[in-house]
Amino acid sequence: MRFLLTLASAALLASPAAAQAPAEPIQIPPELTAPATMARVGDMVGALSHSIMNMPIGEVEAAVQGRAATPADRNRTVRDVAGRGDPNFEANLQRQIATSQATMQASMRAMAAAMPAISRAVSQAAGEIERATANLPSPTYPNR
Repeated sequence: MRFLLTLASAALLASPAAAQAPAEPIQIPPELTAPATMARVGDMVGALSHSIMNMPIGEVEAAVQGRAATPADRNRTVRDVAGRGDPNFEANLQRQIATSQATMQASMRAMAAAMPAISRAVSQAAGEIERATANLPSPTYPNR
């Protein structure tokens, strides 16, 4: 099955549209790798995390357990369940969010640096596939 998917993707790369014009190198806009953008994304991740932590889940938990929800269930949030037994839950969560911001920035810089090589490799692979399939007989060629 994987072989068929690989072959199908290779066939798409070897299509006449891919063979006619060399692909322009893919460029990641510098705005995406800017520290200010990563800081804004980090702020959004923090806000989303805060929203998710405050999401009520007690009624769903009660329904899964097959019982009626109690008033305590109605007030139970993701934060209550996720932080069970961890007195440093909030501090650890904030640390993870801050770490993810630095990781995202580093990965975007690495992707931007690798993109020209990736683009060249894809173009080269498309050319090789085109050359390899150029002399294949047509499936509509009559068999005698």
